[in-house]
Amino acid sequence: MNIILLGPPGAGKGTQARFLVEERNMIQLSTGDMLREAKDSGTEMGKIVADVMARGDLVTDEIVIGLIREKLEGDKAGGFIFDGFPRTLAQADALGDLLKEEGETLDAVVEMQVDDTALVARITARSTCAGCGEVYNDNTKPIPADGVCTSCGEAKEFKRRADDNEDSLKQRLMEYYKKTSPLIGYYYAKGDLKSVDGLADIDVVKGAIDNALS
Repeated sequence: MNIILLGPPGAGKGTQARFLVEERNMIQLSTGDMLREAKDSGTEMGKIVADVMARGDLVTDEIVIGLIREKLEGDKAGGFIFDGFPRTLAQADALGDLLKEEGETLDAVVEMQVDDTALVARITARSTCAGCGEVYNDNTKPIPADGVCTSCGEAKEFKRRADDNEDSLKQRLMEYYKKTSPLIGYYYAKGDLKSVDGLADIDVVKGAIDNALS
């Protein structure tokens, strides 16, 4: 099964992708992770990525598609989760063409719907464990009083992202709505779109996604 997770920054795509990896043996293809992995790989594609990033240039769609192609030609496990790609209609077309070339299909596009005001309130209150990345929230899941992460069981530093502030989040949301939200109509027209409430309790969201993929 191959799926796309759609939603604005902070909607919880990474958390839900982790569940899918653990329970369905799927492979998460995060653009950022693929670029970092390629940069350090020493492969021909990796050298191209390293050179582009060293110059401070934006990585082209062609490079990202090339990295995805390499993944599709490797271990398929339980299928792929596309997280952070596509972001534009042109990228969606390119990904569709690539999947067709590789004999793969796109089985579902899961949109994690959010209320912007509630999302900003949630994100500005979050912190992550520097060790394992477990997410905490000042209001709903505060950092343990003893400073020991409930996930990795270690006393680690808990960090807030520098751009997890109201002004930055509003700018990131604007970029999402300008560039990425057209994908919702695109995949709806194709009959691929499934929508869930991204601001519900984590386990409720997980159950909704499981139902959408069943």
